[in-house]
Amino acid sequence: MPQGTLEVLLVAAKGLENTDFLFNMDPYVILKCRTQEQRSSVASGKGTEPEWNESFVFTVSDGASDLTLKIMDSDVGTDDDFVGEARIDLEPLFVEGSLPPTVYNVVKDQEYCGEIKVGLTFTPEECVERGYQREENYGGWRESS
Repeated sequence: MPQGTLEVLLVAAKGLENTDFLFNMDPYVILKCRTQEQRSSVASGKGTEPEWNESFVFTVSDGASDLTLKIMDSDVGTDDDFVGEARIDLEPLFVEGSLPPTVYNVVKDQEYCGEIKVGLTFTPEECVERGYQREENYGGWRESS
């Protein structure tokens, strides 16, 4: 299983089911990769077609095979409502290295309830380590004698 850095660009969602009956909902996303969890900002009043354009970075280690995006509606005074979720298989990303912003189905109770657009980039650990080594080997004062 690859190890490295996963960068997630959370772009937008559309066609979501509105969980607020009187107002536009205030959606946010909980991004989860294995045990790591991050949360987007709340797209206040954006309703069923929110935009975030936010980036998140995860450390990928053994056993990380998918990314879960759980869309929630922020509510004041009551528990936040579950809108739906998308699960993204990371295997194609490990092969390609990066995937441009792509639309994934959002599902709730095994039914389609909208889409979310996400871009993904994976940098293997070896490349990260090599990059640091290259920086250390070039033009350092220790090399000139």
